[in-house]
This record gives sequence, structure tokens and C-alpha cells, in this order.
Amino acid sequence: MAAKKTTFKVRQVRSGIGRPRSQRAVLGSLGLRRIGHEVEREDTPAVRGMVAKIPHLVEVVEEKK
Repeated sequence: MAAKKTTFKVRQVRSGIGRPRSQRAVLGSLGLRRIGHEVEREDTPAVRGMVAKIPHLVEVVEEKK
């Protein structure tokens, strides 16, 4: 039986306008489109690294197990 995957929700709290292209690309890779937009992502090192690259633009809302 497969182990249950953990997820967490990420919300965009600041705009990507005026930010470096790499930071805007990370927002897009996470699937965030506008301020207040919230997405649920699988808890993997790659996704955690993306969130760590733009902590001033996003917040982790909720972690699920």
C-alpha cells in the first residue's frame, strides 16, 4: 500500500510585479496567479525549495498529513 502523501497550502500575499524574473517564474511554477490565490502542493524538497526562494511573496497556510 502506498504511503499517504503530505500536502500543504501556499498563498500568494505580495505581487510579483517588479521582482526578478526568476522569482516570477517560481510563482508561476507553484501555480500562483494573483494576490490571495491559494494552491495545495505536495510536500517535497523541490516545492519546499521554491517556497524558500520567495518567502517574502508567499505564506504557508496549512499543512495536511
